[in-house]
Amino acid sequence: MSKRKLSRQQRWRIDKVQAERAKRADRRDSQDGEKLAAGEYGPEQSGRVVAHFGRTLDVRPEQGGDAVRCHLRANLEGLVTGDRVIWRAAHDANDGVVVARGERDSVLERPDVRGQLKPVAANIDQILIVFAVEPAPHANLIDRYLVAAEATGIAPVLVLNKIDLLPAHGGELRDLLGRYEALGYPVVTTTTEREDGLSALHARLAGRTSVFVGQSGVGKSSLIDRLLPDEELRIGALSKDTRKGTHTTTTARLYRLPSVEGDEAGELIDSPGIREFGLGHLDAQQVTEGFVEFRDLLGRCRFRDCRHRHEPGCALLAAVERGDIHPERFASYRRILESLGET
Repeated sequence: MSKRKLSRQQRWRIDKVQAERAKRADRRDSQDGEKLAAGEYGPEQSGRVVAHFGRTLDVRPEQGGDAVRCHLRANLEGLVTGDRVIWRAAHDANDGVVVARGERDSVLERPDVRGQLKPVAANIDQILIVFAVEPAPHANLIDRYLVAAEATGIAPVLVLNKIDLLPAHGGELRDLLGRYEALGYPVVTTTTEREDGLSALHARLAGRTSVFVGQSGVGKSSLIDRLLPDEELRIGALSKDTRKGTHTTTTARLYRLPSVEGDEAGELIDSPGIREFGLGHLDAQQVTEGFVEFRDLLGRCRFRDCRHRHEPGCALLAAVERGDIHPERFASYRRILESLGET
């Protein structure tokens, strides 16, 4: 993705704002250091960031209890929801200070307005790609989400919502799901219209930290509302005319899911910055590697610079001919490259 070009005046304003923020952070850090030295904070303890508000965070203590509003030491830029941290609670107030960040098992990034990748959430175990019977999903859209998920190194899971609208025989959508299951992708079906409609989803979420992604109108907010009955979450209405929904969540937050039938409780991170899951930051090689059935064949083409179009000795084209790669998946791969300007 090309970087956004800024005028000299815009660049000056940005630098001025950043300098002012740095001064405020330095003053705050000096105050924190004095308080820490004076013993105004308790001992170090582990926690996890459940929400991020610029220079302040909500941190949930590892041992349990309500989240505590904390501010950051000046040398701790870039913390995001889901980060594991070391923090200290103030003795005389319901707040604290974060003094260190733990190692990340995984990080989810997306491009900012300048095209530079920025972390939006950390320590995620799985990405749940939600699509629905209505609005009808397209294989190429699912493939785009899968490629984006594969590029993060975080395991993707396909979630088909609104299965109460499926025809009795399952139709083409069931066949499509079978194609992805054959590739090794877990598939979960859900509906909020039945009492047991989320049983399989509960089982998949247990003991894991998850994020939901997917196009508008597929019911992500409705699923989260059912998963978190004690939280006040707004639900975007699905227009009867356009069959499209609207994004409703505005702040990235980590939720603890209730335990169901004795399963270990899971956690869920939700924010628009996560749900808007694009491919603009990926190059052709990353897209190619995002198709799992291609991986064992990469490097086996006759030409090292093979672009997998019509070159003789292309291992991918030969696999399509043999039936080892589904022709629709390969066509989807070519469409993704074209959409990114990689022809």
